[in-house]
Amino acid sequence: MSTAITREGYLEAIPNERRAAFVTLLKTIEDNLPAGFESCIIYNMPGWVVPYSIYPNGYHCKPKSPLPFLNLANQKGFIALYHMGLYAQEELHDWFVSEYSKHCKYKLDMGKSCVRFKRMDDIPFDLIAELIQKMNVSDWIGLYEKSFLNK
Repeated sequence: MSTAITREGYLEAIPNERRAAFVTLLKTIEDNLPAGFESCIIYNMPGWVVPYSIYPNGYHCKPKSPLPFLNLANQKGFIALYHMGLYAQEELHDWFVSEYSKHCKYKLDMGKSCVRFKRMDDIPFDLIAELIQKMNVSDWIGLYEKSFLNK
């Protein structure tokens, strides 16, 4: 796990064989992320959150943290994209799973909110761009409140 406190520090720690793919994923996210999300280092990795200025309640599990939405991590054997919308919205999850095989040669490796990329030459950047565009700040706040606060 990285202990970097800046994005630059985080990027410097990524192995050379993954750095270009990681940087391309960062750029793909930032080029396609709807307005309102804020970039930061959160949970020791680059992330995008709903800032307190938009959602002052913060994250229910950790109210002193802003509401998380996306994270990108360099893990031991892969790059991981954590997208909370995939976890919270079944329709988005099902869309992504069905589209993935149209964009990649290899089987999808996915957890609840985590998409793992083990092959740097088989990352579906265009599909990730489309995924990132599918949920704006208002959509995420509404889904978060419905899925996690009203249980």
